[in-house]
Amino acid sequence: MSIEFRNVYAAPLAGFSAVAPGGAIIGVIGEKTSGITELLKLAGGILQPEQGEIVSSPERRFVALGDPLNLAPAAVLALDQALATQDAVVRARTLAGLDRLRRAGATVLLSSHEEKLLEGLCDEVWWLDGGQMAAKGDPRETLDRYRRFVAERVRSWGETIPPRLAPAFRRGDGRAEVISIETLGAGGKPTIVWKSGEMVSVRATVRFHEAVAEPVLGLLIRTQIGFEVYGTNTELEQVKIGPREAGATVTIVFSFLCDLCPQAYTLTLASHDPDGTAHDWLDDAIAIAVTDERPTAGVANLRAKVTAESEPQP
Repeated sequence: MSIEFRNVYAAPLAGFSAVAPGGAIIGVIGEKTSGITELLKLAGGILQPEQGEIVSSPERRFVALGDPLNLAPAAVLALDQALATQDAVVRARTLAGLDRLRRAGATVLLSSHEEKLLEGLCDEVWWLDGGQMAAKGDPRETLDRYRRFVAERVRSWGETIPPRLAPAFRRGDGRAEVISIETLGAGGKPTIVWKSGEMVSVRATVRFHEAVAEPVLGLLIRTQIGFEVYGTNTELEQVKIGPREAGATVTIVFSFLCDLCPQAYTLTLASHDPDGTAHDWLDDAIAIAVTDERPTAGVANLRAKVTAESEPQP
């Protein structure tokens, strides 16, 4: 049986109206404060609205994270992150049970942070933001919109956080010192979050405590598990920064297209001689993240162009 929310108020939900049809699984996504839990409690019959009304059968049930997964017949079943901690066997049984309920005409509302689960299981996805319906409809299209929103929110957050210089290991003979490292996003804005596909920069400043004839400044990008993604230095790029006298400083900017897949990375910076003798070597000095509006696997976003050719039908 369907369930209808008519101008419902239950903070943070404010004037919320929507209809979930019978015989459908509705995925619900959004931030923690968007009103998802309140919506599901209303749908499951354990919360009453402050204003407005809910039109549905009284045979409704709410299942929260950690509750027993009761999949007995019901007109409406609301699950709030109920699959998040379940093992593979329980999940498989639950998904089969949800499909049986759907085919029996029940309405299932399911909140989850697992986008692949929602895309593969749900007939429709609702995106809540600030107690309102931000978007609803086809799971793939709605999730794409939500991912774009999240990517922009994460990148905006990254612009408010200064990079923290905290190398896992630091070594060198002290003839030079890396005194600052900045990570810059599009338009040269400081940020610890890069967006895949945008021009980004790493700006490092080195102070020399002794004269150095041929200093080299290098950059290395690693994943959090230590896989080396990319490295270069001023010598390889044919940028001469010496000789430098004691007391001198130099600032080097490495700029490149961020063709990295979304995940966490670290930056290693080093000042050294051409033979590799380190003045100041900072392993995993800065932690950054890369975000994108669509998921990709691996570390290199190669932005493939895909075509398909069909053979003539016999």
